[in-house]
Amino acid sequence: MKPFAEACEENKQPILAVLQQQFADCRTILEIGSGTGQHAVFFAEQLSHLHWQPSDVAENLPGIRLWQAESQNDNLAGPFVLDLRKPAWPEDTYDGVFSANTVHIMGWPAVEILFDGVGRVLAPGGRFCLYGPFKYDGVHTSENNARFDTGLRQRDPVSGVRDVTDLQRLAEAAGLSLIEDIEMPVNNRTLVWQRNRQG
Repeated sequence: MKPFAEACEENKQPILAVLQQQFADCRTILEIGSGTGQHAVFFAEQLSHLHWQPSDVAENLPGIRLWQAESQNDNLAGPFVLDLRKPAWPEDTYDGVFSANTVHIMGWPAVEILFDGVGRVLAPGGRFCLYGPFKYDGVHTSENNARFDTGLRQRDPVSGVRDVTDLQRLAEAAGLSLIEDIEMPVNNRTLVWQRNRQG
C-alpha cells in the first residue's frame, strides 16, 4: 500500500504558494527527506517548469516510487538514497533545495551535515526552503509547539524543534544567507536561505 501522511495533505497548498514564488526562476530542485513522496508528486505536477528530484533514506524509496508510479509527471525524477547519517551527496548542483518537517526528527550531527551538503549542491544564487516548526532564541512560537518538542525529545532525545539562531550559524558557515522567514499555518514557518554568489 502507498504510504500516506495527513500532514502532507494539509500543508501542501500553503507550501506550494511559497514555492511558486521562491522557485519561480529555478529549473532543478533537490528535495531532501521526501518521506511518503506525496509532496514530490504534487509539487512536480503544480510546478511544471521544475525538474524535481526526490531523495530519502533507503527504506522510504519504495513508497515514493508507488506514488510516482501513479503520477503522469515527466518532470519528476526517480528517488535516490540520501541518508544524512552516512551521506553520499550527489555531484550535481541544483537551483533550489526543499525539505519539510525533517530537522526536528534527526539528530543535531545530521542537521549539521544537511546544511553543509546544501551549501555544496546549491548553485550560487540558489534557494534552500526549509519548512517546519522552529523556535527563536530558545522560545517556542506556541504552546502546541512546546508540547510537540517535549514529545519528540521523550521519544528520541536527539530530536527536537530547532532554534533558528542555531540553524543560522550552520547556514552562514555553509555560505547561505537568510532572506525570508515566512509564517505558515499551524505554527509552522518556511525559512528561505540563498546561496551566496561569491565566497
